Amino acid sequence: MNGVRKAFQRAVTSLVLIVLVALGARLGFAWNQERKIPREVIGEASFENEAGNIGYSLVMGKGFSSPFRKETGPTAWLTPVYPLLVAGVFRVFGIFTARSFFTVVFLNALFSSGACIPIFFAGKKICGLGTASGAAWLWALFPNAVMMPFEWVWDTCMAALLGAVLLWATLELADSPQRVRNWCGYGLLWGFVLMTNPSLGSLLPFLLGWAAYRGRGTAKLSLAKPALAAGIAILCCVPWTARNYAVFHRFVPLRSNFPLELYMGNNNNYATRQFVWPPKITKERETARYFRIGETAFMEEEKRKAVEFIRSHPGIEVELIGERFVAFWTGIAEPLQVFKITDSVLVRVLLVTNTLTAVGALAGILALAGKHSLHTFPLAVYPVVFPWLYYVTHANLRYRQPIDPVNLLLAAVATSVAWGLLRRIPGPGSPEATKMAVAGN
Repeated sequence: MNGVRKAFQRAVTSLVLIVLVALGARLGFAWNQERKIPREVIGEASFENEAGNIGYSLVMGKGFSSPFRKETGPTAWLTPVYPLLVAGVFRVFGIFTARSFFTVVFLNALFSSGACIPIFFAGKKICGLGTASGAAWLWALFPNAVMMPFEWVWDTCMAALLGAVLLWATLELADSPQRVRNWCGYGLLWGFVLMTNPSLGSLLPFLLGWAAYRGRGTAKLSLAKPALAAGIAILCCVPWTARNYAVFHRFVPLRSNFPLELYMGNNNNYATRQFVWPPKITKERETARYFRIGETAFMEEEKRKAVEFIRSHPGIEVELIGERFVAFWTGIAEPLQVFKITDSVLVRVLLVTNTLTAVGALAGILALAGKHSLHTFPLAVYPVVFPWLYYVTHANLRYRQPIDPVNLLLAAVATSVAWGLLRRIPGPGSPEATKMAVAGN
């Protein structure tokens, strides 16, 4: 019996098994979904987004341009890593083909499944093997993570992997801060992250600052090494920024489209909180103007309108931030109403798992803080700092994906702490309970 139990424990805590199950779940979902879509449609339709269109322009020799498949000239709508990956897939497997789509889905699934690895090792460092395997299993079977590789030809899955790697790398760096090469590698990692998904850059000062603080406390570390890491991260962005300055004649450090995202969530259609004519702002309506006036003028106008709305409607802006907070953590601005009226089991599952993950992340932060854990801060900044970009712009379920591996790690920490507390409570009839009863009398 003990042999069976040990074999089961080894299987449950096997990182190889967890990663294989994660990959199987993602590919299984993709296989189920692709059977519902005609082959002649799946390739063309799946790449109808900025990443696919820029990849197309790159393969056609037109450079990093035209995010809407209409020739509109150079763009900084996205940072270069993922569009270059898509362009490489197009070059090998064909432009807008089903083979290219399946290749991208497979790569997305690998990225998403791979996030189990850094989460496992980060969890092991924080709370031990049980928490580590629990967090990895949660991510392996998390519905959003299972669906995302097929649903979006975007950097979302790669960003989830990178977000988890950043946490692991930060914890490792804090434990061995003396080596210069560790700080150089950390800076290079951040440079790659910024060129892939700049939204993760909001975590840079907090994670780097924590690693530097821990280094000063344990190894009398000077600030030269953290400054070196920051400098390397910035240098990785210089070629892209220089290219942007050359083509736009202005400073565009990473991406150019923030003004549009800000305006889409903050515009005069919200002024009365009554959604009447003109209809709600959509990317489709706004990009029609983008075609007419070009990227630089378009973004300047969007920024002006968004800032003007925020300044003139502070009360409504606070209300909108509240709605986006709910939407970011549950998947929709009115989760209870949607849960009641929907007849979709999948929608209900997503609402429940998203909400439980949010609650679990908060509980995990409180549990670590209650234990005075040194790791509270680097884990907490993920759910506390990262979402603010979307609280002030607009929320979407996939925007949470880069921090969800860490959210689930926090949930696993909370579960582990709660289980430990429950095991300490003596059961009825136990010697401990009897002693407590006698003492009470």
